[in-house]
Amino acid sequence: MLAPAVVAMAMLAARATASARAADAFAMHAILLSAEPAKGSTVAGPVITVALTFNERIDAKRSTLALVLPDRSVRPLSLTPQGKPEMLGAHADSVPSGPCHVRWQVLASDGHITRGDVPFTVR
Repeated sequence: MLAPAVVAMAMLAARATASARAADAFAMHAILLSAEPAKGSTVAGPVITVALTFNERIDAKRSTLALVLPDRSVRPLSLTPQGKPEMLGAHADSVPSGPCHVRWQVLASDGHITRGDVPFTVR
């Protein structure tokens, strides 16, 4: 039979290992921290400024932004120069009123690709 102290040490070691693995999995992908337009927001058109901030450096040369318009057509956006390595931005002109979303795909500095969408409405 194992002493209670040995059992407690083994349980702590197991928890520490599980926490480290969870932290490694979390760090393996770029996480969107903030978006402009914000998720679910309503913005004035027809000119839209897009600004996305992530939790780690983004390789802008291998990342993309697109605007999905109310008619579901997709307009690729040209990226503006990165102000900070964890940010991506773009401008869109002549955006019609209605539900839209920014579709993003980024390559993080760790080599992992992450994708997502930010829905918003243009009035």
